[in-house]
Amino acid sequence: MTTATATATGKLVLPAATTRKRRRPASPGRVIAWVYLTAIILITLFPFYWMLRSAFSNNYAMIADPTSPWPVGFTLGPFERVLGLATTQQSLAEGGSGASVPILHYLGNSVVYASLSTACMVFFSLIAAYAFSRLQWRGREFVFSLFLAALMVPAILTLLPNFVLVKELGLLNTFAGMILPTGLFSAFNIFFLRQFMLGLSTEIEEAALLDGAGRLRVLFGLTIPMASGPIITLSILGFIGQWNDYFWPLLVTSDASVQPLTLGLAVFKQSSPQSQPDWAGLMAATIVAALPMLILFMVFGKRIVNSIGFSGLK
Repeated sequence: MTTATATATGKLVLPAATTRKRRRPASPGRVIAWVYLTAIILITLFPFYWMLRSAFSNNYAMIADPTSPWPVGFTLGPFERVLGLATTQQSLAEGGSGASVPILHYLGNSVVYASLSTACMVFFSLIAAYAFSRLQWRGREFVFSLFLAALMVPAILTLLPNFVLVKELGLLNTFAGMILPTGLFSAFNIFFLRQFMLGLSTEIEEAALLDGAGRLRVLFGLTIPMASGPIITLSILGFIGQWNDYFWPLLVTSDASVQPLTLGLAVFKQSSPQSQPDWAGLMAATIVAALPMLILFMVFGKRIVNSIGFSGLK
């Protein structure tokens, strides 16, 4: 039997044995849950492992031994081919296509496309959300209900009308044609920012208006700093979504000068004059394409996870 002792200050001190956290026994349900979670994690990570294994393999050796769990004929040749550092003879010797694909050029196009599209999308969504949450005008609720209805329309149904509009404007094979449809309108972003702004106190803004500040000064001087968290969240998620976009750039571009990296990977796959694609080089190119997103998630991963939980509570 354990007893508590009193100190000179009158506080009770419990024995160390009683302060230790007791481990709960491993129940069958708990064991099953951990086994299931481990299996899901392994299934999710296996394609990434196989991608790394293939990227460091000799293409000819990998075809001869496709079931090896380790890199077959370990080499950095696939990355050299992707980055344009390998000669045609070296590329062909390791099973590459021998063709020159400007991956760095496609990478730069993806940076421009994702950055400008995200900036336009967040900026215009912010202005629209401010109008729906702060300004009083006739028909505001009706127009906002139309915005909510847009959330129920599958994105694939808007591809053909947007394509026709971009074509009629003469914006095919341009960054503007890729950016404008998603950059000018995002129903979810508008809804997300409006709901956040409705929860902000209006006292500071009203005081600024009484002091003679205009609406734009209040928006950029007060509202945007207070909503910096959601704005950064939408910027990160929007950048990731635009970086991975494939179908819309495929519809509106056929010129390599503006095509993003997602299309560059398809070009790399189709550039092989041989019957067998350069799978090792394609996996290396995929790693190069995914590396910026991995760095972005490592830097802002905690903010992304917290913001997703926050948006779910809202």
